[in-house]
Amino acid sequence: MRPLLHRYCARMTGSVIDGEDVVQDALLKAFEAAPRTEPLDNPEGWLFRIAHNAALDFLRRRARTNAAHADDDLDMIPALTSPVTERESVTASLGTFMRLPVTQRSAVILRDVLGYSVDEVCNIMCGSVAATKGALQRGRVRLRELAAEPDDVSPPELEAGERARLMHYVERFNARDFESLRDMLADDVRLEMVNRTRRAGRRDVSEYFHRYAETSPWHCVPGFVDRRPAIIMFDPQDPSGPPRYFVLLDWENGNIVNIRDFLFATYAIEGAELITLDR
Repeated sequence: MRPLLHRYCARMTGSVIDGEDVVQDALLKAFEAAPRTEPLDNPEGWLFRIAHNAALDFLRRRARTNAAHADDDLDMIPALTSPVTERESVTASLGTFMRLPVTQRSAVILRDVLGYSVDEVCNIMCGSVAATKGALQRGRVRLRELAAEPDDVSPPELEAGERARLMHYVERFNARDFESLRDMLADDVRLEMVNRTRRAGRRDVSEYFHRYAETSPWHCVPGFVDRRPAIIMFDPQDPSGPPRYFVLLDWENGNIVNIRDFLFATYAIEGAELITLDR
């Protein structure tokens, strides 16, 4: 279920990274609620309803953080990224979905992207058939309109120091100089292998590079994932093929304080806006 939940949450939030945060939040809520829940006729629908509500909670928090809209204006949250010229719902960019009001967005994703029936969509969204059909129709029309708009958003940029750090990390990784990478770790560094495990502290996180040293030589390039600085990973057996996953790094005082590696969550790259940096 996790890849399906991510497809939904990424399109609801407009980011594959934020979508994974919402999936984790939803799964935690489901785990906590399960002991108090009666036997379920439709556990998949139950889990999607939790994810739907978690996504709405995320959007409300983001709206409050941006101080742009009150809670009762949730359906008018604006786009945070740019649309592309895809015309079908299933291939529309995450940014395009963010241009839809929340109710329309949810209905189109559940029905056209994930393939749920109108009745199932009603159950997940806790709405009526008439309201769901109306939101679905309006969302489809609006998506077609948005897909025809040009993409005029400038590419993201990095300040010189941040770019140099990212480039240096990539160069040392591709050279398999993992000792140099260990030297970059802060004492209180944290590691998340998404969908697998977490570690904290320089000693435990250093083992992360040992694992990579024992595996095939993944090739990485610096770039952006949903306009956030990232390391984009390519299969060593297929270097000209599509990117397989990505890694996010946070820095403080020149040291790495957080690593978020999506090696075990390759579903997360689907639909991401990927930009590679010129070397």
